[in-house]
Amino acid sequence: MTGAIEPAIGDPPQAPAVRDRAAGAGVPGPAFAVLGALSLSHLLNDLVQSLLPAIYPLLKTQFRLDFGQIGLITFVFQVTASVLQPVVGIYTDRRPLPFSLAFGMGSSLVGLLLLSVAWAYGLLLLAAGLVGFGSAVFHPEATRVARLASGGRYGLAQSVFQVGGNAGTALGPLLAAFVVVPHGQGSVAWFSLVALAGICVLALVGQWYAGRLRAVPRPATRAGAPAARVLSRRRVGLTIAILLTLIFSKYFYLASFSSYYTFYLIQRFGVSVAQSQIYLFVFLGAVAAGTILGGPIGDRFGRKPVIWGSILGVLPFTLALPHADLVWTVVLTVPIGMILASAMPAILVYAQELLPGRIGLVGGLFFGFAFGMGGLGAAVLGEVADHAGITAVYALCAYLPLIGLAAVFLPRLAR
Repeated sequence: MTGAIEPAIGDPPQAPAVRDRAAGAGVPGPAFAVLGALSLSHLLNDLVQSLLPAIYPLLKTQFRLDFGQIGLITFVFQVTASVLQPVVGIYTDRRPLPFSLAFGMGSSLVGLLLLSVAWAYGLLLLAAGLVGFGSAVFHPEATRVARLASGGRYGLAQSVFQVGGNAGTALGPLLAAFVVVPHGQGSVAWFSLVALAGICVLALVGQWYAGRLRAVPRPATRAGAPAARVLSRRRVGLTIAILLTLIFSKYFYLASFSSYYTFYLIQRFGVSVAQSQIYLFVFLGAVAAGTILGGPIGDRFGRKPVIWGSILGVLPFTLALPHADLVWTVVLTVPIGMILASAMPAILVYAQELLPGRIGLVGGLFFGFAFGMGGLGAAVLGEVADHAGITAVYALCAYLPLIGLAAVFLPRLAR
């Protein structure tokens, strides 16, 4: 099914065209300096966030936590981000807040400092919540700025933006292995300098964003000429539900790696904590590579082929992983990470095309839902690990990509 999507979802009918002109006004292509700054700030933001799961082995020993309590920390962090992100996105669709990006990073900075001195489990949960709040503020507006700076190459812009986050997520465990693990919980405070650098970068991005908002007139009214009706409200809602189902299957599976892969390697293969963090870095590096490839491929060949490839392509590797030795486990995590991650830019741009003019809502909803599913996955899989063993987690998660077959019901959108 092709054609334009109706604006009857509550969008200003002229907003997509206005904002697309804003994306390319005065520039022949993407504003790579802005995209680079966004990617760097995303790297810093997600590096800060990834420190928390990276130091789980240290916290587990120091605070005598079980896997269920570890899962609850992740749950608090990711659900805080999940619940608040769509709310922030809805608000900023109506009232853009250019400097909220720097404010969100400030919340993460406070959370880091608290994490470095926390002496009770409750303070760990509070620190996780502050870092989650920082994510909730950061992602919706950063998604909008990435689209404004895309010059019409929306998949590429999302890939550049998202790969920074993936790189930060990959670097966090590596830095934790060489800084936090040898020097203890207090060394987390050093990473507040990373958050401070992020505030400076995002302040500059906020200035550019504020200038674009002043340059592009906002629609004077929400009324306007009706567009061709192609997808009904019900079909749009069903399609969004399918996309969220795909996010569920991917991020539930990714939660098994972000929270428990190091424990799996330590328990099954007897590797050290530092070695397990390096192997986690290999997987997260593959996730970053998949993210940067997924967007441009989607721009060239369409979003649906990328989405389908991420579903059918990853299943053989996830099924083989629980039965592999150490070498093959590390090898298999590379295609798993690349293929899983390639779909996220395509899914996000597909949703933006489905709901034009609601970029903040889409960014908040999808990033928030992804974090929420990661948090839920961490909590559920932590209980599975406590009751059935850590190896059962990967035997169970191997079948999660099958849920992605729901993509057969996605409509084909005009490019």
